[in-house]
Amino acid sequence: MYRIGELSALYDIKADTLRFYEKHGLLSPSSRSDAGYRLYNHSDSERLKFILRAKAVGFSLKDIDDLLSIEVDKSNRACADVKGLVDTKLEQVETKLAELQHFATSLKSLSNTCCGGPDSAEHCSILEALESSDKHIIAKKEHHHFANLGHKD
Repeated sequence: MYRIGELSALYDIKADTLRFYEKHGLLSPSSRSDAGYRLYNHSDSERLKFILRAKAVGFSLKDIDDLLSIEVDKSNRACADVKGLVDTKLEQVETKLAELQHFATSLKSLSNTCCGGPDSAEHCSILEALESSDKHIIAKKEHHHFANLGHKD
């Protein structure tokens, strides 16, 4: 049996994390000592390992709860149930990656519009683009910026 501090140390996490998982119904101690300390057995330790691995690959607490409910009753559940959860999470991650890629492209375009020089920011192309309602201003400014690169005033 492990006390909360021993189990948390075993997995290099804080005892508060175990309390958090308990609060959300993912993990509960097998018993309590006479002094009221939470006591965890080997099965609880394995469940915590499962939770931490699922969290490490990006599953939310709700996803982990769903996975645990399948894990507990796996003889009555299908692999398709688990695959469905994984595929849904993968789709969410791919959507987020596409969104982040869009952000990166937009930020790169903004950065490329600006000379980054020491002059006043009164005519800063980045600020102008952000103040504008024209969705294509970044592309316009970028084109203007590159068109003027060869000209020295």
